[in-house]
Amino acid sequence: MKLSHSPASPYVRKVMVVLHETGQLDDVELVPTATTPIAPSAELIGKNPLGKIPALERDDGPTLFDSRVICAFLDARANAGLYGSGARHWEIRTLEALGDGILDAALSLTYEARFRPEDKRVPDWMEGQWGKAARACAALDRMWMSHLAGPFDAGQIAVACALGYLDFRHAARDWRKDNPALAEWYARIESRPSLAATRPADPR
Repeated sequence: MKLSHSPASPYVRKVMVVLHETGQLDDVELVPTATTPIAPSAELIGKNPLGKIPALERDDGPTLFDSRVICAFLDARANAGLYGSGARHWEIRTLEALGDGILDAALSLTYEARFRPEDKRVPDWMEGQWGKAARACAALDRMWMSHLAGPFDAGQIAVACALGYLDFRHAARDWRKDNPALAEWYARIESRPSLAATRPADPR
């Protein structure tokens, strides 16, 4: 299998964490891929018409995307149980969606600053994006700590990667300030080998 990959992508990082956790790193070739919403990679578009990473090419089926699909596929392939069963399965799925929602909002902020000229940026829109991330962090701190304290799963992977991305690109906004329980959990979980091995380099 081949994974369209960029070490700075938080969505790719989710997949890489799952590969580490499920012992499948040696089954996947990492294909360095540079792509943006303005200048998508032509090679990537041939695999994923949306022009987004990650995309997982398989030998026995169509290319898979997005990160949630790929993570679920890899979990099922290894029978690793990262998505649980019964009622917990739906909690994990919801938690993963919440983590990905933080990423969606934070990445929108990153793109706004990187690709839109400063005089054309809309501050209210940017604050609206941060508001999504801030509300999600508050909900995690208030409602999800018992789940986050439980067995490591795909929902926790998504949340950890989302918080790591906030540190990576938006550290000045300080998500920890109003979320002490969440900050304490993240301080413990970020040293887990799969997360430590996939931590992005200095933001540039």
